[in-house]
Amino acid sequence: MVNPSTYASRGDSRMLASAVEKYAFGRMLDMGSGTGIQGIIAAKKGCKVTFSDKNPEAVECSRLNAKRNGVRGAFVVSDLFSNVKGRFNTIAFDPPYLRSFLIPKRLQDPALHGGGLRGRGVIDRFLADYPGHVLEDHCVLMVEPPWAGWKRDVLKLNAGVVERKHSLMLGDFVVLKFM
Repeated sequence: MVNPSTYASRGDSRMLASAVEKYAFGRMLDMGSGTGIQGIIAAKKGCKVTFSDKNPEAVECSRLNAKRNGVRGAFVVSDLFSNVKGRFNTIAFDPPYLRSFLIPKRLQDPALHGGGLRGRGVIDRFLADYPGHVLEDHCVLMVEPPWAGWKRDVLKLNAGVVERKHSLMLGDFVVLKFM
């Protein structure tokens, strides 16, 4: 189920879902949960999941979809880690990465906003804060578009590309896995 103010699962969400299915373990944070697809997949494979989104309507959407899928979890309204408690083995994140000048003002979807001029606004905030929220044994799975500089992040984070989708017009969208 998707409500009007929640980002509907698209190709980037499906790429991340594939990575979650392969790599998620233990305590898992579905950051920017939207519909809850990542957390639902992780919970079905035995993870203890916290669903988090800054949009209260997205958190409610996650809650309803989790219930429909027989999944339990904690549900938190939070701008990145501001209200998230605890540390996690797995964090899955499909951040808003559209460049702000490309988003028409009439589009109010909160999941689209936050990329800034280069598409890295939320990504950079996340990368600065995630180390304080992971357990020693952990992995982070994050979507990045070609214009956000994922190749630099591969080197900087010692990350691996675990999923990739090529767009002829835009380049490679990837899911990075880093520890």
